[in-house]
Amino acid sequence: MPQIHATPVRQDEYPRRVGVWLHPARREAVDAAVAFATAIHQYGLTCVFQAERADQLRGLLGDIPIETFVGSDDCGVELLVVLGGDGTILSAAEWALRQRVPLLGVNLGHVGFLAEMESSEMGELVRQVAAGDYGVERRLTLRVELTDADGRSLWGSYAVNELSIEKELRQMMIDVMVTIDGRPLSRWGCDGVLVSTPTGSTAYAFSAGGPVVWPDVEAIELVPLLAHALFARPLVLSPSSVIEIEMTPTSTTTAVLWCDGRRTVAMTPGCTATVTRDGDDLLLARLKEQPFTTRLVRKFELPINGWRQR
Repeated sequence: MPQIHATPVRQDEYPRRVGVWLHPARREAVDAAVAFATAIHQYGLTCVFQAERADQLRGLLGDIPIETFVGSDDCGVELLVVLGGDGTILSAAEWALRQRVPLLGVNLGHVGFLAEMESSEMGELVRQVAAGDYGVERRLTLRVELTDADGRSLWGSYAVNELSIEKELRQMMIDVMVTIDGRPLSRWGCDGVLVSTPTGSTAYAFSAGGPVVWPDVEAIELVPLLAHALFARPLVLSPSSVIEIEMTPTSTTTAVLWCDGRRTVAMTPGCTATVTRDGDDLLLARLKEQPFTTRLVRKFELPINGWRQR
């Protein structure tokens, strides 16, 4: 398993605290949260929830005590259990990344590629979390800074999966100049450009024709989106690469810069998005050693025998 280290359980803190992050709308997420909090309480652990869900959960949990997150404080949680799909995990990452708290996803969605287990495995989840029986996998993340034509900073964000620069108007392409480590690579008239982490290589980048990158490979993936050019292939770059994507001043339309499909800003002609590796890695808790190949085959339901019959 890539980049695993043992996670010490903080036995000196009583009660031990586990964060729980819920999908914002699904009833099954509430049911799973109640089941988890009830079971983990029997081991002497306290759950910490988002403030907007706490009142609802207190009514369902009765005498079982719970706490709420306060601002950016990690509240002493040793782990953040996320109940939902990959979108919910990306939402939780907005808080956990800077707190350096590991996430453990329980899939209530569709593919759930980032999730560690399914909701049907709740009993095993509770036992292993209570015992501190999990490892932590580190995943590379990205940082993007948007500047105007004069080099003034306009906006910045991180990305766990990917950042994309996409045309705003369907009937027009955007014109971009891509530079790698200070050297010009290519100018593309295109629908957009995507920069992905290995984690995101099974998401938007995969759908756009990029390769799947194993999570223990430290690399950055660059994928042009429907470029009108002779050379417009996905590229795998060094994790230390500096990628600059300029909306050329002669561009006749604007673009939209997205991070993980969640945070967005307009990008006008003359602006440059500079992408580097972020200083913080995303931490994913793993309860069992499962090779990435096995996860890939299972999540994508790959026909390992192909079209041939035995």
